[in-house]
Amino acid sequence: MTLSGGPIFWMLLALGVASVVVFFERFFELRRAQVDYQDFIKGVVNILVNGGEDEAIAICEDAAVPVANIVATAIRHRNSSEEALKDAVDSQGRVESSRLDRRLASLAIMGQVAPLIGLLGTIIGFVRSVMLVNSQELVARADLMNSAMEALVSAALGLVVMIPIVVMYGILRLRMDRIIVELEAAASQIVSHLTSEKEAS
Repeated sequence: MTLSGGPIFWMLLALGVASVVVFFERFFELRRAQVDYQDFIKGVVNILVNGGEDEAIAICEDAAVPVANIVATAIRHRNSSEEALKDAVDSQGRVESSRLDRRLASLAIMGQVAPLIGLLGTIIGFVRSVMLVNSQELVARADLMNSAMEALVSAALGLVVMIPIVVMYGILRLRMDRIIVELEAAASQIVSHLTSEKEAS
């Protein structure tokens, strides 16, 4: 490991680049997945009231967002028992949550691994210093300083990579938690509407 390169440096650099790619991919995916579920459900319900079940499902499929998938599942099971309807919607909710969580765990792992790789580089640097002292009777001060600097820079790079990853993970986790809360509210709302509609008929 040196200031200009080395395996530890390049490993940390690759980890940092990969984390940025994962962050932006997940950020835009979560942003696309977040819609105004109340307006969406209101529009779908208006279509259902007019007897357009197929049209309502088609709208959900065209939207292709988690809320729409849950609503479409509820509509397909609207004639089932209340328990079966809730089970179907809950199952679809878990599927959507799993999709949203995809690759988010990998970002957390990157954040945990980065300082460990930096620590590995630190240990390697100090081992080189010890080997240098043991292998030569007279060791130049500059050689020892270079080994020590390599060790310290490696530890610092591990932290430099880890801190932004932790921040990125936190941003994505907050956004995802907000979406999951909205999905749960949407599921409850559509199930409640379909159940009350069935009882009224």
